Amino acid sequence: MSFTWTQHRFAGGALALDVVNSVVLRADPEHRADRFEIAEQLEAFPEAAARFSAERALFGDLRPPAANSREAFLALREAIDRYFRARVSGIPSPALLADLLEAIAFILRRSETTSLEAATAHSALRLLSDTESARLKICGNCGWLFLDRSRNRSRAWCDMAVCGNRIKASRHYHRKKKESLP
Repeated sequence: MSFTWTQHRFAGGALALDVVNSVVLRADPEHRADRFEIAEQLEAFPEAAARFSAERALFGDLRPPAANSREAFLALREAIDRYFRARVSGIPSPALLADLLEAIAFILRRSETTSLEAATAHSALRLLSDTESARLKICGNCGWLFLDRSRNRSRAWCDMAVCGNRIKASRHYHRKKKESLP
Protein backbone atom coordinates (compact mmCIF):
# COMPACT_ATOMS: atom_id res chain seq x y z
CA MET A 1 0.00 0.00 0.00
CA SER A 2 1.35 3.39 -0.98
CA PHE A 3 1.67 5.93 1.80
CA THR A 4 2.89 9.52 2.07
CA TRP A 5 2.98 11.91 4.99
CA THR A 6 0.33 14.55 4.27
CA GLN A 7 -0.97 17.52 6.21
CA HIS A 8 -3.88 15.41 7.50
CA ARG A 9 -1.39 13.11 9.25
CA PHE A 10 -0.34 16.10 11.39
CA ALA A 11 -3.81 17.04 12.68
CA GLY A 12 -2.84 16.47 16.33
CA GLY A 13 -1.77 20.04 16.97
CA ALA A 14 1.47 19.02 18.74
CA LEU A 15 4.43 16.96 17.57
CA ALA A 16 3.96 14.45 20.42
CA LEU A 17 0.38 13.83 19.31
CA ASP A 18 1.40 13.55 15.65
CA VAL A 19 3.92 10.89 16.67
CA VAL A 20 1.24 9.04 18.67
CA ASN A 21 -1.12 9.25 15.71
CA SER A 22 1.40 7.38 13.55
CA VAL A 23 -0.54 4.31 14.69
CA VAL A 24 -3.72 4.23 12.64
CA LEU A 25 -6.84 2.57 14.08
CA ARG A 26 -4.99 1.83 17.31
CA ALA A 27 -8.06 0.30 18.99
CA ASP A 28 -8.86 -2.09 16.11
CA PRO A 29 -6.36 -4.98 16.10
CA GLU A 30 -7.55 -6.26 12.71
CA HIS A 31 -7.00 -2.94 10.91
CA ARG A 32 -4.31 -1.33 13.05
CA ALA A 33 -1.35 0.05 11.09
CA ASP A 34 1.87 1.33 12.64
CA ARG A 35 3.41 3.75 10.13
CA PHE A 36 6.76 3.54 11.90
CA GLU A 37 7.07 -0.23 11.33
CA ILE A 38 8.37 0.58 7.86
CA ALA A 39 11.80 2.19 8.16
CA GLU A 40 11.29 4.47 5.14
CA GLN A 41 8.18 5.99 6.69
CA LEU A 42 9.97 6.66 9.97
CA GLU A 43 12.90 8.16 8.06
CA ALA A 44 10.54 10.46 6.12
CA PHE A 45 8.56 11.60 9.19
CA PRO A 46 10.93 14.36 10.44
CA GLU A 47 10.96 16.12 7.05
CA ALA A 48 7.16 15.97 6.86
CA ALA A 49 6.90 17.21 10.47
CA ALA A 50 9.05 20.20 9.52
CA ARG A 51 6.47 21.06 6.85
CA PHE A 52 3.17 20.14 8.51
CA SER A 53 3.44 19.94 12.31
CA ALA A 54 1.79 22.71 14.32
CA GLU A 55 5.00 22.94 16.37
CA ARG A 56 7.36 23.14 13.40
CA ALA A 57 8.55 26.61 14.43
CA LEU A 58 9.80 25.24 17.77
CA PHE A 59 12.40 22.96 16.22
CA GLY A 60 14.69 23.11 13.23
CA ASP A 61 15.60 20.26 10.97
CA LEU A 62 15.12 17.01 12.82
CA ARG A 63 16.92 13.77 12.31
CA PRO A 64 15.12 10.43 12.47
CA PRO A 65 15.89 8.24 15.47
CA ALA A 66 19.12 6.30 15.18
CA ALA A 67 18.71 2.54 14.88
CA ASN A 68 19.90 2.05 18.46
CA SER A 69 17.31 4.49 19.88
CA ARG A 70 14.21 3.47 17.90
CA GLU A 71 13.00 1.13 20.61
CA ALA A 72 13.16 3.92 23.20
CA PHE A 73 11.44 6.31 20.78
CA LEU A 74 8.57 3.85 20.24
CA ALA A 75 8.34 3.30 24.02
CA LEU A 76 8.02 7.09 24.43
CA ARG A 77 5.28 7.16 21.78
CA GLU A 78 3.31 4.49 23.63
CA ALA A 79 3.79 6.18 27.02
CA ILE A 80 2.49 9.46 25.55
CA ASP A 81 -0.54 7.68 24.12
CA ARG A 82 -1.41 5.80 27.31
CA TYR A 83 -1.10 8.84 29.57
CA PHE A 84 -2.96 11.39 27.44
CA ARG A 85 -5.67 8.93 26.36
CA ALA A 86 -6.33 8.17 30.05
CA ARG A 87 -6.29 11.89 30.84
CA VAL A 88 -8.88 12.66 28.14
CA SER A 89 -11.01 9.78 29.42
CA GLY A 90 -11.02 11.39 32.86
CA ILE A 91 -8.98 8.70 34.59
CA PRO A 92 -5.46 10.11 34.88
CA SER A 93 -3.14 7.68 36.55
CA PRO A 94 -0.08 8.60 38.62
CA ALA A 95 1.55 5.38 37.38
CA LEU A 96 0.98 6.37 33.73
CA LEU A 97 2.40 9.82 34.45
CA ALA A 98 5.47 8.24 36.05
CA ASP A 99 5.90 5.96 33.01
CA LEU A 100 5.69 8.96 30.69
CA LEU A 101 8.17 11.00 32.70
CA GLU A 102 10.59 8.06 32.83
CA ALA A 103 10.36 7.61 29.04
CA ILE A 104 10.94 11.34 28.52
CA ALA A 105 13.93 11.35 30.89
CA PHE A 106 15.42 8.29 29.20
CA ILE A 107 15.18 9.95 25.77
CA LEU A 108 16.51 13.32 26.91
CA ARG A 109 19.54 11.75 28.61
CA ARG A 110 20.56 9.87 25.46
CA SER A 111 19.43 11.96 22.47
CA GLU A 112 20.83 14.96 20.69
CA THR A 113 18.66 18.05 20.69
CA THR A 114 18.18 17.84 16.91
CA SER A 115 16.68 14.36 17.03
CA LEU A 116 13.02 13.54 16.48
CA GLU A 117 12.88 11.70 19.78
CA ALA A 118 14.18 14.71 21.77
CA ALA A 119 11.72 17.06 20.02
CA THR A 120 8.90 14.61 20.76
CA ALA A 121 9.92 14.45 24.43
CA HIS A 122 9.94 18.27 24.64
CA SER A 123 6.54 18.41 22.94
CA ALA A 124 5.12 15.93 25.48
CA LEU A 125 6.52 18.04 28.33
CA ARG A 126 4.81 21.12 26.86
CA LEU A 127 1.54 19.19 26.75
CA LEU A 128 1.94 18.19 30.38
CA SER A 129 2.50 21.76 31.52
CA ASP A 130 0.43 23.63 28.97
CA THR A 131 -3.05 24.93 29.70
CA GLU A 132 -3.97 23.76 26.19
CA SER A 133 -3.89 20.17 27.42
CA ALA A 134 -7.41 20.83 28.69
CA ARG A 135 -8.31 21.03 24.99
CA LEU A 136 -7.07 17.51 24.32
CA LYS A 137 -9.67 15.24 22.69
CA ILE A 138 -10.00 11.89 20.97
CA CYS A 139 -11.37 11.89 17.41
CA GLY A 140 -14.85 10.39 17.23
CA ASN A 141 -14.01 8.64 13.98
CA CYS A 142 -10.41 7.42 13.92
CA GLY A 143 -9.46 7.62 17.61
CA TRP A 144 -6.51 9.98 17.11
CA LEU A 145 -5.55 12.40 19.87
CA PHE A 146 -5.75 16.09 18.96
CA LEU A 147 -5.86 19.55 20.48
CA ASP A 148 -9.18 21.32 19.95
CA ARG A 149 -8.16 24.90 19.29
CA SER A 150 -11.60 25.98 18.09
CA ARG A 151 -12.98 29.06 19.80
CA ASN A 152 -15.89 27.26 21.49
CA ARG A 153 -14.07 23.92 21.97
CA SER A 154 -16.67 22.07 19.92
CA ARG A 155 -14.40 20.24 17.49
CA ALA A 156 -15.29 16.53 17.40
CA TRP A 157 -12.86 15.23 14.77
CA CYS A 158 -9.13 15.41 14.23
CA ASP A 159 -9.71 16.74 10.72
CA MET A 160 -13.05 17.92 9.34
CA ALA A 161 -11.94 17.27 5.76
CA VAL A 162 -11.32 13.58 6.45
CA CYS A 163 -12.97 12.22 9.59
CA GLY A 164 -15.73 14.83 9.72
CA ASN A 165 -16.71 14.17 6.12
CA ARG A 166 -16.73 10.40 6.70
CA ILE A 167 -19.04 10.69 9.70
CA LYS A 168 -21.37 13.16 8.00
CA ALA A 169 -21.51 11.08 4.80
CA SER A 170 -22.29 7.96 6.83
CA ARG A 171 -25.10 9.74 8.69
CA HIS A 172 -26.52 11.01 5.41
CA TYR A 173 -26.35 7.55 3.83
CA HIS A 174 -28.12 5.88 6.77
CA ARG A 175 -30.75 8.64 6.97
CA LYS A 176 -31.55 8.34 3.24
CA LYS A 177 -31.58 4.55 3.45
CA LYS A 178 -34.01 4.70 6.38
CA GLU A 179 -36.26 7.17 4.52
CA SER A 180 -36.42 4.92 1.45
CA LEU A 181 -37.62 1.87 3.41
CA PRO A 182 -41.37 1.15 3.14
